[in-house]
Amino acid sequence: MKKMNSFMSVIAMALICSTTFGCEPKNKKTNKEIIYAQAMAPAPIENNTVKIALLLDTSNSMDGLINQAKAQLWDIVNKFTHAKCGNEAKPNLQIALYQYGNDNLSSKEGYIQQVLDFSDDLDEISEKLFSLTTNGGEEYCGEVIQTSLKQLEWGANKDNLKLIFIAGNEPFTQGKLNYEDAVTNAKEKDVIVNTIFCGNYEQGINSKWKNGATLTGGEYIAIDHNRKVVHIDTPYDDVIIKLNSKLNTTYVSYGSLGKAKQEMQYTQDNNAMKMEEAVAVKRAVSKSSRLYNNKKWDLVDAADDVSFEVSKVKTEDLPTELKDKSTTEIKSYIKEKKEDRIKIQKEIQELNKKRDSYIAKNQKENAKGELENAMLNAIKKQAATKNYKWEE
Repeated sequence: MKKMNSFMSVIAMALICSTTFGCEPKNKKTNKEIIYAQAMAPAPIENNTVKIALLLDTSNSMDGLINQAKAQLWDIVNKFTHAKCGNEAKPNLQIALYQYGNDNLSSKEGYIQQVLDFSDDLDEISEKLFSLTTNGGEEYCGEVIQTSLKQLEWGANKDNLKLIFIAGNEPFTQGKLNYEDAVTNAKEKDVIVNTIFCGNYEQGINSKWKNGATLTGGEYIAIDHNRKVVHIDTPYDDVIIKLNSKLNTTYVSYGSLGKAKQEMQYTQDNNAMKMEEAVAVKRAVSKSSRLYNNKKWDLVDAADDVSFEVSKVKTEDLPTELKDKSTTEIKSYIKEKKEDRIKIQKEIQELNKKRDSYIAKNQKENAKGELENAMLNAIKKQAATKNYKWEE
């Protein structure tokens, strides 16, 4: 019934990434505004985020698509580290994940499941991608688009960038819900639908995948989901992987989530390594960026939040090595870990620049991942309409 094989590195398509991708232009300040600002601090800008919903067909023979998403999630995330708004603010990234067309899913729900709500937790996004398995089923494109529009909190701000990427290889017209109604609803919510047909370009056009994208101003792309991405080994890979292990030692778990989340971090490192060393390297690069933030369970990231006060953390929620420490000693410990982290992350970033240069010199034309290329080209084009720019 299908054919597919090769995130996120989600996203992943993507898969890879609680925020919304939008840019608001700088406003000219009047004298009145300046006087007011002296009396009251300006409210923080909360609009610089991109929201991507990834809708993946997990019916038979779609393993290649899922594998591409797992591997290329980190490529997507790493590209976003170079994005800036017109006001020079750096956007955040949220990714939601749906699977559809799988017999293991409820027929009452249209063989559709929300795997992950909008999240900026990169480990969680990776975990959910690796949880996907394929099985035969019915693929209702219109229904899964409509479900994601209903269930997800897209927001009403017209300055934000809101994208759906739906990938599959059966006719876009299947199901009781007319796909044209679903994409019309998406357009009303200012959500752009991009379609990725896994197969022949003309076949995708004939089965209405292109029309599904065109109706919202989205991009239609046909990919070879079974294509094996050839990663180029570089002299910097082993060093980056070792630095990633050192980076993990700078995380200080706390609270009810701490231990489980730290284990998840290690597990997703292992998942990336099992796929290929190059995928593990890309994940390490993502972990060295601002988009990898774990303030919900890591004291070092939490301490960067002005509203966080370490003295209010209960003793039982602290890791063993800090339970008998004073607040001053804990703050000193966190500061030391922060300094170590910054140093390691900087080393990874510097090595990655050399790695990218090495790959650029040795990579054959069109050697990048199919899913990665499809998503990034669409994202950059659509982000430009919202006043975003990309700096390499």
